[in-house]
Amino acid sequence: MNCLIVDDEPLAREGLADYARQIDFLELKGLAEHPMDALQLMESTTIDLMFLDVHMPKMSGLDFLKSLDNPPIIILTTAYPSFALEGYQLNVLDYLVKPITFQRFLKSALKAKKQFELLTGTRPSPEKKSSEPDHFFIKSDGKIEKITFAELQYVEGMQNYLTLHTERGKFTTLLTLKSLLEKLPADRFVQVHRSFIVQLGKVQTIEGQLLRIEGASIPISRSRLEEVTQRLLGDNLIN
Repeated sequence: MNCLIVDDEPLAREGLADYARQIDFLELKGLAEHPMDALQLMESTTIDLMFLDVHMPKMSGLDFLKSLDNPPIIILTTAYPSFALEGYQLNVLDYLVKPITFQRFLKSALKAKKQFELLTGTRPSPEKKSSEPDHFFIKSDGKIEKITFAELQYVEGMQNYLTLHTERGKFTTLLTLKSLLEKLPADRFVQVHRSFIVQLGKVQTIEGQLLRIEGASIPISRSRLEEVTQRLLGDNLIN
């Protein structure tokens, strides 16, 4: 899905852009500071999904939406939830209240994907899904190693080096945490700390701000604790 982010706040734009780049079915086509910038991009590029800020100078997101004859799927973003009713009256798909966590963004993006498939009839076939890569390659200790997503437990970053902890052992490679994260499926892996990525399905214990995987203790950043806990537990916690 081709998506566009429209927000007059630079930090908000970049934050949403970072989220979008982590989701494999989203193709980020542009960032717009103002609705007029968005309009120019929409004239030259097909946009399937727009993350649209409500409060912007000169023209609000809602006024911009009303001006579009054939708008794409719209997800509103704002710090003020009071505009939700008006947004839904304009057939907005979802409403994200700032600050937006990755978990909430992903949930909304998945909702948009289902809507897009219903509108276009482009639901992937099982054959297409099975052809998606389930592995990647790295250079480690003078060799090229194949690492499958299924065996990768967690990744530890050390400046420009990474240590990949797998069920077969450890592999060290010259790579940044950010560049590897872009290659990993966003629904299976999450960055829990500036130095760690974990595979959600490999986590065995949550203890305060620590995760445990096969005897290893992995810290969770305070700023990421809520998002990580939500992604790990979902609706599966039985009290």
